[in-house]
Amino acid sequence: MNKRFLRVAGIVEESIVDGDGLRFSLFLQGCKRACPGCHNKNTWDLNGGNLISTDEILDKIKSNPLLTGVTFSGGEPFLQAENLIELAKKIRKENLNLWCYTGNTYEEILERNDKHEIALLNEIDVLVDGEYVEHLRDLTLKFRGSKINGS
Repeated sequence: MNKRFLRVAGIVEESIVDGDGLRFSLFLQGCKRACPGCHNKNTWDLNGGNLISTDEILDKIKSNPLLTGVTFSGGEPFLQAENLIELAKKIRKENLNLWCYTGNTYEEILERNDKHEIALLNEIDVLVDGEYVEHLRDLTLKFRGSKINGS
């Protein structure tokens, strides 16, 4: 069995701001979008962060019986889709829900038709999609930093 590694910017083992319930938030390293006003600029460097095995991450998740879910954020999780798939499947087997924040839109992911991205998408319960748009920032939105296309 090949051991999978993810380039990780950070981990928040108990979060209530990255989705419903008590969540394990995994911030993936690397993003090519460079959205103005991004609050996670430290995640942009594709070679930054730390390499952590998916097994180690899963062990951390399983060690907390109070968790209701896991959130993939970033950076851009879909840049590491191939290595996230196995972790996502194991998270689902633990009866935890899975949220994912991405600068991609759902439609962009489907249009690219990348087999790894589609497989990851199929494991996700809630996709918070679309770029952060600084001039559309809205602090009243739950679980999102800005409106999309003015809506």
